[in-house]
Amino acid sequence: MPAEPMLPVRYRVTSRTVETRDSATLRLEPVDRPLAPFRPGQFAMLYAYGVGEVPISISGIGDDGTLLHTVRSVGAVSKALHDARPGSVIGVRGPFGTAWAPEAAAGNDLVVVAGGIGLAPLRPLLLEALAERPAYRKIVLVAGARTPDEFLFRAELDRWAARDDLDVELTVDRPAPGWDGAVGFVTEPMSRLRIDPDRTVAFLCGPEPMMRFGARVLIGGRLPAGRIRVSLERSMKCGVALCGHCQLGPLLICRDGPVVDYATVEPLLAVPQL
Repeated sequence: MPAEPMLPVRYRVTSRTVETRDSATLRLEPVDRPLAPFRPGQFAMLYAYGVGEVPISISGIGDDGTLLHTVRSVGAVSKALHDARPGSVIGVRGPFGTAWAPEAAAGNDLVVVAGGIGLAPLRPLLLEALAERPAYRKIVLVAGARTPDEFLFRAELDRWAARDDLDVELTVDRPAPGWDGAVGFVTEPMSRLRIDPDRTVAFLCGPEPMMRFGARVLIGGRLPAGRIRVSLERSMKCGVALCGHCQLGPLLICRDGPVVDYATVEPLLAVPQL
């Protein structure tokens, strides 16, 4: 927990990269003292001055204290953050929540499944695993988007696909001119994976139905639910387990998540509107 968890620290936008029609990646540098180091999977509360605050997962972590956040414009606050130009100052609180902890999966195969904007929280996990590539066996990335134009980090995806130590499967819900890849939900390439149930750890992030159906496919392949990790999204307001807005049954997602093993959340996600 940060020393002053409710006090935003000023960060300046140093670059803005347009990812899709409604998503952009902001690179942030501390104006004053930097926050404590983030871990892959954790999130920050980003404050657009005069507009409001929302939780956004880390999509990149720099050694020099810089942070990358990929923001999708879906409301007033996220639009203000998405539209922030270099030189703008925003408030940042964190780090909050649980992490992917890929180091705990060393010696295993890694299956990474991303749907839409879910690739952003998974990107630091992939970068960390690739930086320590000998520590893992096979690494597979399955990423889906509604259309080819809605893939995040497209240039990086192309570089990853060119590697011989990483298997990349891309699929879209709807084809488009020039797209010669797979068409369908991420569950289709997932169903073709050859999984060693005792030597595989899976990481899923995306829309909740995608994670539920994806987890079912993996469990159908005999992967234990406890070896599947998902990143959950709820209405987080404080980030420090005080307000209760992010409650999911016995869990407070800002404290007990967002990364949770599927054995814990499977019965909770089965309850409509919980």
